[in-house]
Amino acid sequence: MWSGRSSFTSLVVGVFVVYVVHTCWVMYGIVYTRPCSGDANCIQPYLARRPKLQLSVYTTTRSSLGAENNVDLVLNVEDFDVESKFERTVNVSVPKKTRNNGTLYAYIFLHHAGILPWHDGKQVHLISPLTTYMIPKPEEINLLTGESAAQQQIEAEKKPSNALDEPVSHWRPRLTLNVMVDDFVFDGSSLPADVHRYMKMIQLGKTVHYLPILFIDQLSNRVKDLMVINRSTTELPLTVSYDKISLGRLRFWIHMQDAVYSLQQFGFSEKDADEVKGIFVDTNLYLLALTFFVAAFHLLFDFLAFKNDISFWKKKKSMIGMSTKAVLWRCFSTVVIFLFLLDEQTSLLVLIPAGIGAAIELWKVKKALKMTVTWRGLRPVFQFGTHSESERKTEKYDAQAMKYLSYLLYPLCVGGAVYSLLNIKYKSWYSWLINSFVNGVYAFGFLFMLPQLFVNYKMKSVAHLPWKAFTYKAFNTFIDDVFAFIITMPTSHRLACFRDDVVFLVYLYQRWAVLLEWEVAELKSITTTDRVLRARNRLELVCVTVPG
Repeated sequence: MWSGRSSFTSLVVGVFVVYVVHTCWVMYGIVYTRPCSGDANCIQPYLARRPKLQLSVYTTTRSSLGAENNVDLVLNVEDFDVESKFERTVNVSVPKKTRNNGTLYAYIFLHHAGILPWHDGKQVHLISPLTTYMIPKPEEINLLTGESAAQQQIEAEKKPSNALDEPVSHWRPRLTLNVMVDDFVFDGSSLPADVHRYMKMIQLGKTVHYLPILFIDQLSNRVKDLMVINRSTTELPLTVSYDKISLGRLRFWIHMQDAVYSLQQFGFSEKDADEVKGIFVDTNLYLLALTFFVAAFHLLFDFLAFKNDISFWKKKKSMIGMSTKAVLWRCFSTVVIFLFLLDEQTSLLVLIPAGIGAAIELWKVKKALKMTVTWRGLRPVFQFGTHSESERKTEKYDAQAMKYLSYLLYPLCVGGAVYSLLNIKYKSWYSWLINSFVNGVYAFGFLFMLPQLFVNYKMKSVAHLPWKAFTYKAFNTFIDDVFAFIITMPTSHRLACFRDDVVFLVYLYQRWAVLLEWEVAELKSITTTDRVLRARNRLELVCVTVPG
């Protein structure tokens, strides 16, 4: 009979397997579309007739198109070839309304050559905003002199007075267009819902045709490319790029854009959604598929690591063999990293796990110090438990390791903080303080693992460590190495992922060394008589098991 804990873990793994299989099935359904098998109720592609097309891009401040005299033509591609890729940069005139924190829209028409889009009954068009609203990034200054870079001063003069408090209009300098070029015949009775909303159908004789499917790739609009629209700006560059797209990739991209839109509806900011966009846009499609599976395993190992870590510390009654200083440092560093990521406005994909980890580390400190909190009215009273002789022995080794470590660590951290204050610009004193702490954590944090290694060496044991949780965290550490190149995060946080690999390998070496030492000691304790008896027993066993 399985134990409750094993049953729960098996249930979680089972649910995870079902989730992965279901995801694979859904992805297959997105990429593969069943074509029309008969002549009845089939919808033919209009592009198969090879019409001469023209691409026109207009701009206007109105979200709904009224008359043609309210628009400005910014790009006109005659003899447009849907198979040919191109990229062109044009200068767009910015209306006064847009400069005064307004909006600007692009109308993209795909119509027959030589005919104005308003007079073409077989034209297709889409609308895309060329502006978005965001709160500008705070200006960074030298905290000692109060001076900023010359360019930042110029930008500050151009910004409205409320630019740091309220969202202002930003320019999207890229417009990415696609046309589905597959000569695919759809079944009218089972049209995919995702593509259906982009389709415009016409009747030609007895056959129904669908006009070219035009698509705007909104995932290519990144926050890092946005430009603040100032009151003095009269023209801004717009890069219009075009490439053909297959039906499978089009359906996949539509689902990804819908997922990003859903995130924003659930409260994700433009910057948070941008991190998800980066995964899709900046990653090869096959690597992206691998990323989905890696992310699923990361979620599973995260859950199992948290579960085993909490179970280990929940049952922990003694700190024998455990470095209290290492627990305190791990708590401090985790909280500092969380505050740093919060100050840097990092993606929620990184911020939420960091916050959960910080809460767990605070709880571990309470267990390690045997702390109990009682309330006398509104005033908390902290009480600490007593330590046994073995625990005091562990504390002695712990303090000895920290004494020598502090001679190296503290000067490095203070020196790094002073250097950054003199040479690097920050938004505020709080930002400098958090950055100084986190740089010390990232650069020299691995040194604080030495007290635990020293205690392990002195105690000649590694049995007191939570090895199950360590194993799951190790798997996640190697997965983090992959995510370090995919998800946008501070460079120091990215380097820390590889630092954790080294720490875990040191723990593995120590475990192997301690086990090897035990085996050698056991062999030395065996007497000559014991050796003869064990050899004789092995010989008798061989004689019994060998036939004849």
